[in-house]
Amino acid sequence: MRTHRTFEASITNPKQVSGDLDQLGRAASKLWNVGRYYAQEQWDETGEIPDDGELKSELKGHERYTDLHSQSSQRVLEELAEAFNGWFTKRRNGDSRARAPGYRKRGDSHPRSTVSFKAAGFKHDGQFNRVRLSKGRNLKAHRSDFVLCEYELRPDVDLSEWDIQQVRAVHKYDEWRLHFVCRKVIDPEPPGDEIAGIDLGISNVAALSFGGESILFPGNALKENEYYFGRKKAKCDDSRSNERLRLDRKRTERRTHFLHTLSKHIVAECVERGVGTIVIGDLGGIRDDENGDPRNWGAHGNLDLHGWAFDRFTSMLEYKAETEGSR
Repeated sequence: MRTHRTFEASITNPKQVSGDLDQLGRAASKLWNVGRYYAQEQWDETGEIPDDGELKSELKGHERYTDLHSQSSQRVLEELAEAFNGWFTKRRNGDSRARAPGYRKRGDSHPRSTVSFKAAGFKHDGQFNRVRLSKGRNLKAHRSDFVLCEYELRPDVDLSEWDIQQVRAVHKYDEWRLHFVCRKVIDPEPPGDEIAGIDLGISNVAALSFGGESILFPGNALKENEYYFGRKKAKCDDSRSNERLRLDRKRTERRTHFLHTLSKHIVAECVERGVGTIVIGDLGGIRDDENGDPRNWGAHGNLDLHGWAFDRFTSMLEYKAETEGSR
């Protein structure tokens, strides 16, 4: 069985690489816009949206395509096709509010998009914690042929145990970070034949039942964080201010840490009791009423309901249980 993980790393030499990464990120946005314009043309002429294969075939000779490594350019166009497919699926399922993917532009400038580097586009040096990211032909002319990033991971992560499939340069909270998308083969033995049930909630994040025994996991800390950072952000004059971005980052980090810690603890409780199967309630559509409109629970209730990260929490539980042999 293959298991996948994405590990986030901070860049320790940002002054040396930020300029080059900015170039790549803006080039990815420009290529997205070129692909979006071509898709619109085909849509107007034929009534159909081109798939990623046609986008790659038609645009591989475009100047913007050669700003990035060929595999990085391919990934940008694949993401565009995936965005169109997601939009079309929502509209087909009756979501009239769904909007087609737009252009990536902020005034007269282009935002920094995520740049993905597949196997031929990066070279990893695990001994010195460095990764070399390739540029496209157009961006090699006046500077080096690659970007050499030095990085730092969490102390408990050892990339030598994993097969690195992809490296992504991600710009968020006004800085560049690296995402290592990894894979490895595991063959864990199921801890037992017992079954556990999990009911997800807002006041209590999870109620874990083993039949004769139940454990409640309160969500007070999570709710307090949401209210605290909501009040702090409301006092910021500018939604793009450094203070607002700092608060967003802190809020996200705290929530992520809470969900990771809780899911890890739940899986440990299940393994200790020989649970081989975990059953979780399906909350799909919980935010909509019977007419498909957004459910309205009032100001505080909506903050709880629409900030409820149940899908993300379920994903964390799933992959943590998988590595222990539970399903």
